[in-house]
Amino acid sequence: MKKIVQYLVLLLFFIPAISKAQFENLRDSVVQLYGVVMTADSLVGIPAVSIVVKGQNRGTITNNQGVFSIVVLKGDVVEFTHVSYKPKVVAIPKNLEGNQYSVVQLMIADTVYLPATIIRPRPTAAQFARDFANTKVDDDDYEIARKNTSVAKRRALIQSTPADGREASNIQLRNVATKAYYSGQTPPQNIFNPAAWMEFIEAWKRGDFKKKN
Repeated sequence: MKKIVQYLVLLLFFIPAISKAQFENLRDSVVQLYGVVMTADSLVGIPAVSIVVKGQNRGTITNNQGVFSIVVLKGDVVEFTHVSYKPKVVAIPKNLEGNQYSVVQLMIADTVYLPATIIRPRPTAAQFARDFANTKVDDDDYEIARKNTSVAKRRALIQSTPADGREASNIQLRNVATKAYYSGQTPPQNIFNPAAWMEFIEAWKRGDFKKKN
């Protein structure tokens, strides 16, 4: 028991020192990276440049003048990307003295060549009218939603979609409750129920009782 108390006293003595050393080491590795991103040819600030620390979910973007500031760690790799410029990578030195690191990042425009598109008119107005009338136009979101919610589509989904566990359990529970409710007596027959006959006639018209191949 005495040895355990001695170990606890030693731990209580060394834990603050270890925690303080780790905190000092972490604080020394934190770097404030700041600077400006400009074009390489005219030295104009580039706005909306994405600045991301590789391997981590941290980043920022430049303001309207191309100025940025972000907190990184020594040894991190920072990537500068923009849709109109070639990406650049900056590595923070591991042996950096101090906790600030400034850069002036120059970016080169990235030219993208698209394939040529030649637009030719129809030879005659009659051919244009014929092609315009026969051109198939894809359904928009409204038309797709209307088709998916039509009566025929919903009926087909009801017949083809199997019941899940919750629906099957509810059906079984309703059957058990019905049997318990009419226990000891004759359950009512729907042969004289007008609503049941109307539902039967509607199902007959729809063809629900036709033989399916």
